[in-house]
Amino acid sequence: MTPIGRRRLFPLLVAPALTACGFHPVYGPAASGKDSPAALALAQISVALIPERNGQLLRLALQERFERAGIAAAHQYVLNVSFGVSSEAIGIQQDSSSTWIRMVGFANYSLVSEDPTRTTLTSGLARSVDGFNQFDQQYFAYDQEADQVQRRIAQAVADQIAVQLASFFAKRANATAGAAG
Repeated sequence: MTPIGRRRLFPLLVAPALTACGFHPVYGPAASGKDSPAALALAQISVALIPERNGQLLRLALQERFERAGIAAAHQYVLNVSFGVSSEAIGIQQDSSSTWIRMVGFANYSLVSEDPTRTTLTSGLARSVDGFNQFDQQYFAYDQEADQVQRRIAQAVADQIAVQLASFFAKRANATAGAAG
């Protein structure tokens, strides 16, 4: 069999193994058509205010991910996030000007229950790196590019946080189901 034939055959062999091991979407609808426990739990998260413009972008991105399923649920958790974006000039030319700006977004988060004890359930980190070309004497273009990069970073960090929280809730639901069974 040729290497190309093996590559085409591999997914066909792996797919049944994944379904047999219980592989399923973490926060998508389950095979039964019902919402997964992770999707239900994500809908119960309220995102606390995050300061500055970058924080607003991240908060909106997180709210979109948590409300994606269209599930109406009372908030039982508060997500506290500290978020920052730093930038550095790289691609330094002989005249000391730079041609590339690298931006790094980093977030520390903690998920707190809204019970009287305000128990911290989980915490974590998320990080994203992006960048853009810097052109001489084009300040408007610089501002536009910087804004787009900051939006992409906020989206990427929100994706990471949503997946981490969905994984936390899925593991928690499996542990609860295992203890009950």
